[in-house]
Amino acid sequence: MSTIIRWNPIREMAAMQNAMDRLMENNWRGYRSVDTSLALPLDVHETETAYHVVAALPGVLSDTVNVSLHDGVLTISGELPQPSYPENARALLLERTYGKFSRSVRLPEPVVADQIEATLDNGLLNLNLPKSPEAQPKQIPVRVSTNGQNQARNN
Repeated sequence: MSTIIRWNPIREMAAMQNAMDRLMENNWRGYRSVDTSLALPLDVHETETAYHVVAALPGVLSDTVNVSLHDGVLTISGELPQPSYPENARALLLERTYGKFSRSVRLPEPVVADQIEATLDNGLLNLNLPKSPEAQPKQIPVRVSTNGQNQARNN
C-alpha cells in the first residue's frame, strides 16, 4: 500500500538547506579566518580611590602594548605576533588568535592620568587608575550646636 504525500516545495528547500549546512559543517570544521580586530577581554574593578583593570596578554611583549587615556576613554591596543611553523607543517586545529587587538572602555569617573601605573607580568597587564580627588568620596564633618556654640562631632 502506498501513501500519497502532497509535494511541498518549502519543505524540500528546508531539507536541502539542512543537508548543505551539515556538509559545510563537516568539511570546514577546524578552519577559520583570521580576525584582524581581536576582542580583548578585561576585568575592571572599582574601589573608592581607583579603578583596577586586568587583561590577559599571553605572548605579547611589553613594548608592543599601548595604553592611552583620552576624554575618559581607556584604550589598550597591541599586536600578538603570528607564530612561525615549519614550512611543510599542516594545520589540524587552529584555535589561538593572533594579530592586532584594541579595546576601549569609558571610565565612569575622571582619573589622574599622571599617576596611572601599568605593569605586564607573566602575560597579565595590570592597570591602576587612581580616581581624581573630585571623584573620590569625601567625609564631611557634622557640627553639633550646644548652647549656641558649634562643635565638631567625631564620627
